[in-house]
Amino acid sequence: MTTPAELLQAADLPGRWQGRPRFVLLAAGCDGAALLQATLAAWRHDALRCQWLHLVLLLPQGGMLHGMHAVPGMQRQLLEAGAITVDVLQGCTLREGLRALRLQADALLLGGEWDRHLLRRLGQLAAPQAMLAAPAGVGMAEGLRAAGFQVKAGAPLLRACYAPRFQPRGDPAPASPARPGDEVLVLGAGLAGAACAQALARAGLQVQVLERHAQAAQEASGNPGGLFHGIVNPQDGLHARFNRAAALQAARLYRPLIEQGRVPGRIDGLLRLQADGLDALAMQAQADALGLPAAYVKALHAEAAAQASGLPLRTPAWLYQEGGWLDPGAMVRWLLNQPGITLHAGTAVHQLQRSADGAWQALDAAGCLLGQARHLVLCNAQDAMRLLPAAATPWPLEHQRGQLTLLPADLPGLRRPLLPVAGGGYALTLPDGSVLCGATAQAGDTDGGLRATDEAANLARYAALTGAVLPAPLQPLPGRTAFRLLAADRLPVVGGVPQPGVLNDQPRRIARVPGLFVCTALGSRGITWAPLVAQVLAAQVTGLPAPLEADLLDAIDPARFAARQARKPAR
Repeated sequence: MTTPAELLQAADLPGRWQGRPRFVLLAAGCDGAALLQATLAAWRHDALRCQWLHLVLLLPQGGMLHGMHAVPGMQRQLLEAGAITVDVLQGCTLREGLRALRLQADALLLGGEWDRHLLRRLGQLAAPQAMLAAPAGVGMAEGLRAAGFQVKAGAPLLRACYAPRFQPRGDPAPASPARPGDEVLVLGAGLAGAACAQALARAGLQVQVLERHAQAAQEASGNPGGLFHGIVNPQDGLHARFNRAAALQAARLYRPLIEQGRVPGRIDGLLRLQADGLDALAMQAQADALGLPAAYVKALHAEAAAQASGLPLRTPAWLYQEGGWLDPGAMVRWLLNQPGITLHAGTAVHQLQRSADGAWQALDAAGCLLGQARHLVLCNAQDAMRLLPAAATPWPLEHQRGQLTLLPADLPGLRRPLLPVAGGGYALTLPDGSVLCGATAQAGDTDGGLRATDEAANLARYAALTGAVLPAPLQPLPGRTAFRLLAADRLPVVGGVPQPGVLNDQPRRIARVPGLFVCTALGSRGITWAPLVAQVLAAQVTGLPAPLEADLLDAIDPARFAARQARKPAR
């Protein structure tokens, strides 16, 4: 039986990654745990190793690695202080998994049974001159040659180099990806901008963050607290899968920061009340049918939910085991306080332009240069739309006002949830014993002040969640108003900005404005979404693999709106 060490050696590893800043290794159908350990050992003991190693593991049905949840989809872990990225796609067949990947691998290691159709897909996932190692099997050499590999037959392993006579039609590679040491501009220092800056800096880039306010996290990211959790729906469609991936990635980032006291918050569970009349047994049957383990989410009947929350709840609830809340402003400050990031606060960008050599330039109202780089990321919510090229296809985005209310700890009759509770509003207990509740949602409303009617609406939400009817306050309660940006399909907008006027029914095949990216429309789920979308954005800027399946990348792509337009029948 072939060992992982023999597969690595047959693919000329560690030799092929030596002296390279980045190296992408795809392993499909192998023993994931054993291969990971062998790869880590080879990397650690190689003095000439690559600076960043990206390992993508496609595991067969039922496979799982230690530290990852047994849920379908892709999950990411960072090892060796972020120098090694491990993406694991599990709960699928080889055929499904290969279709879901979007990457260019520098080396490929194979195990299991392969046919010509599976091998053909490998040609679309291999970088030029990529080395492949696989056990010799019937038809393997012929299938690899048909996929564009030059095969060196041997026993018990085949070795092959990807050198096709004709480039197959696959997913287009990013143009001019950023290299380690390159500078990149990020506009906006809220959760989206801070998370993108951290992900880009972790990839070896020098990040300049321009923020129009005097300090970071002054918009919705300045709220005193906010929730993070996944969702469950019986179809397990794009929204549920994306939110699950985002919630798991958020928990991996937030847990150590919360437990070490670096960011105020809690990550010991969140209750979301069931609204469609299902009882707990039916809810749990739904989760079981979707393959969602109790470590991710489980259904509680009303009595158990009441006990967990310390509230007189009368409906069943989903308990998201790794959900919780945190202080988004503190999170933003931690994200920005990382090596490779420089924040320029009080720096308002009035317009963008391209220099003669193709660099993006950010200018103030007087036309003075604020910063320039070949790659620029718009993370400034509604303001991003103003800075996009004038001819860009309009995106269906909605500006939404939200007001929250803070119930002081000494308020008579106050009930404090033991866990954050959501459903028709939310309530969470802050460390000082006060309770945060809300929030309103008004589309197109530009009033930045606090309104008594909205405070009353929040108190009604709090009463519905907790059963506590508070006496009418003698004076306005503390609160905060902020504005959210949402897409019509309630998914974020993340990726390269599409070329104006270009239509194609596949988002990934729509040409992009060189070097211009956007990460926006995080709506009310910024705390849950920011870590994942930031890593997606950094992957697109650098040309490295993203921590999402291809259909989920398409679902959040800024080009999805043009693709939908292209699919409409001509009139």
